[in-house]
Amino acid sequence: MSRRLRTGCALGVCAASLVLVWIVQRVTHVSLVDVMVYRAAGQTVRDDGDLYAMRATSARLPMTYPPFAGLLFVPLTWLDTAAMRTAVTAANLLLAIVVAGLSLRLVLPRRPDAALVLGTAAWAVWSEPVFSTVRYGQVNLLLAALVLWDFTRSPGNRWSGVGTGLAAAIKITPLLFLAVMAVAAIATRGRGTPWPRRFLTALAAFAGATLIAVALLPHDSKTYWTRDAFAPNRSGSAVNVANQSLRGIVARLQHTQTPSSMWVVAAVLVAIGGTAIAAAALTAPARLRSSAAWATVTCAVTALLVSPITWTHHWVWDVPMAVLLVHEAFRRRDPRWTAGAAACVVAFSTAAPWTVPHGPGRPELHENPAQMVVAAIYPLAGIAFLATAAVVTLRARAANPTPAAEHGTAAP
Repeated sequence: MSRRLRTGCALGVCAASLVLVWIVQRVTHVSLVDVMVYRAAGQTVRDDGDLYAMRATSARLPMTYPPFAGLLFVPLTWLDTAAMRTAVTAANLLLAIVVAGLSLRLVLPRRPDAALVLGTAAWAVWSEPVFSTVRYGQVNLLLAALVLWDFTRSPGNRWSGVGTGLAAAIKITPLLFLAVMAVAAIATRGRGTPWPRRFLTALAAFAGATLIAVALLPHDSKTYWTRDAFAPNRSGSAVNVANQSLRGIVARLQHTQTPSSMWVVAAVLVAIGGTAIAAAALTAPARLRSSAAWATVTCAVTALLVSPITWTHHWVWDVPMAVLLVHEAFRRRDPRWTAGAAACVVAFSTAAPWTVPHGPGRPELHENPAQMVVAAIYPLAGIAFLATAAVVTLRARAANPTPAAEHGTAAP
C-alpha cells in the first residue's frame, strides 16, 4: 500500500471515529458540566466577583483551578452556550489528534507519519479518560499537549519549558514536572545538559502567569494560594469511584469519606520514588531508548497517583503510556511486554471503574475486595507502569553509567 493511500485510509478511519464520538455525545445529551463551570468562572472574573465563592450548575460546583485559569476562561463567555459547547467539543477532538501525534513523537526515534498519528487518535478518543474529557469539556488534553510539546523539543529549543510552566499555572498538578526538571538539572550540573535552562524557563513561565493573575485578581489569588490550593476535599469526595488516586484507594479500602494519613505516607513515598525514576530516565545513559518518554510518562503517572483527587478523565496520559508500551512490545518482541501493553490498552478502554456500584448514597463505602480492585484499576495500572519504568531505567544505567549528555542524547 502506498504512503498516500495508507494516509487516506487512516484519515477516513480517524474522521469516522471522531464523528461517531460526537454523535454518541450528542445522542446521550452530555452535560459538558465542567466547561459550564469554566464559563461561570470566566463570567465571575468579568463581573469582578469572588471566584472561589462562585458555584455553578445545579450541582453547585466550585472553581478548583488557580486564578490564571479563571482569566483564560473569560473567552468562553464571548459565545452563547450552544456555540461554546460545540467549539469546546471540536477543540478537544482536535487536541486528541495533537496528543496522539506528540505521544508518538515522544516515543519514536523519527517523526511519525500521518497515518500512524491518525490511527492512534482513532483509538485514543475511545479510551475512557479521553472520551470523558470530551464528555465533560475538560482541559486535560490541553494540559497534556502543553507538557508533551515541551518534552518533544530539541535540546537547543529556547521555548522548551514554557508549555509545562503554563500548564502548572492553569492546574497545579503539572508542578511535579518542574520538580523533575530541577532534580535533573542538579544531577547533571556542569555537563552542558539543557535541564537547568528548561527548568528556569518553566519556572519563569509559571511564575509569570501566576503573577499576572495576582496583579489582575489579587483577592482571588490570595484566597487560592493561602486556602483553596490546600483543601483536598474541595474538588469532591475522596471515596467516589471516579477518584482514581492513592487517596481514593485508601478511602475505599477503609470504607470512609475521610481516609487516614496512610494515603499521605503512600503519596509521599510514591512522589519521591516517581520523581527519582523520572529524573534518572532524563539523565539516563544513551542506550535507554525513548528516555524522555519514560521520564515524561513516569512523572505524569506519579502526579496522578499522589493528587488528592484524580478523576478518571485526568488519566488522558494513558495515550502516551499505551504508545510507549506498544512500541516497546514491538521492539522487544517479548510476550511479557505484549501482554503488558495489551493490559494497559484494555484497562483504559473498558471504563471498568464505572462497573462497580457508585453514585448517590456512596455505595463505594461498602465495596467488597473484588470491587475495590476493579475500582482501582487506573492507579494499579499506574503503579505497575512505575515499577516497569524503575526496572528499565535502573538496568540501562547499570549497563552503561556514562551520562547521556556526553553522548549528545540528554534530551529528545
